[in-house]
Amino acid sequence: MTAPARGAQRGMVTVCAMSATIMQALDTTIANVALPHMQGSLSASLDQINWVLTSYIVAAAVMTAPIGWMAERFGRKRLFLVSVAGFTFASMLCGFAQSIGQMVAFRLLQGAFGAALVPLSQAVMLDAYSAQERGAAMAIWGVGVMLGPIMGPTLGAWLTDNYNWRWVFFINLPIGVLTVLGLLAFMRDSELDKARRFDWFGFLALAVGLAATQLMLDRGENAGWFDSREILVEALVALAGFYFFFAHSLTTASPFIRFSMFRDRNFVVGCIFMAAIGVVLFATMALVTPYMQNVVGYPILTAGFLLAARGGGTLVAMLIVGRLLSLVEARYLVFCVLSLAAITLHQME
Repeated sequence: MTAPARGAQRGMVTVCAMSATIMQALDTTIANVALPHMQGSLSASLDQINWVLTSYIVAAAVMTAPIGWMAERFGRKRLFLVSVAGFTFASMLCGFAQSIGQMVAFRLLQGAFGAALVPLSQAVMLDAYSAQERGAAMAIWGVGVMLGPIMGPTLGAWLTDNYNWRWVFFINLPIGVLTVLGLLAFMRDSELDKARRFDWFGFLALAVGLAATQLMLDRGENAGWFDSREILVEALVALAGFYFFFAHSLTTASPFIRFSMFRDRNFVVGCIFMAAIGVVLFATMALVTPYMQNVVGYPILTAGFLLAARGGGTLVAMLIVGRLLSLVEARYLVFCVLSLAAITLHQME
């Protein structure tokens, strides 16, 4: 384990880790409010422009899996540097995109590099502080995570209104460059474990299955679902990917996902709830922005402030729930917050 940093070095490592966290958290939400402007500039349909969000999230979700292995195999510092530099470069490419195809490709690249930023920044913060100080370190790190949904929509609206939607991506360039320089100067590398193995076959099979499923669901309505040869091919590719993933995982000694975890009922219920929450939150995130600007006619800054309120509510709820967990069973809190989410979403009809 890396020894905790001290003094100015720890301060600079903290700043770099927070900068990486904020960059990734911002990019999850900052582009939302600019979607209608991107749609016109790139001559894209509503379905196509939603891929600006979907491609980033899918790439980040897929590439999160091998991060632990890569950090042990190549070292945290090297992986962190490559991730920040790649994320910054991909942000620049997004800003220069001239078509929806280019934008989706560059957002895939950005999501792939961005997947490592949050988990690595958390690990770097834990390494930089002693065991007694890690509670405070995680509180600082949590602030960075929550700044994204609070600042992202407002900052994205301001940049789009005063400059251009491309600046929601260019804003990452100075932050990314300074973060890379800070990591080079102040971060110490971790020990390597070159003997650790990773189930690449299972990982790639699952990635292919998920990607093909996403394409099928996204393009199915316009293509006529299974009357289209394209949708049939995507469905077959998805089935093949999932088949090879399950067949391989059930027969290999070190699978990508150990199915024994699903014997725990609480774990299964938690996964189901997380999937449901993800569908609800990300679906509304993609639809509310064009609704507010194109249907209701709100100015972009007004839409940005309204979207930022969602992040503020999340921050307040996290603080309240954190204190209530020691007094109330988690399942009752989950029931309450899901009920509140259902009521508020119903009121948005």
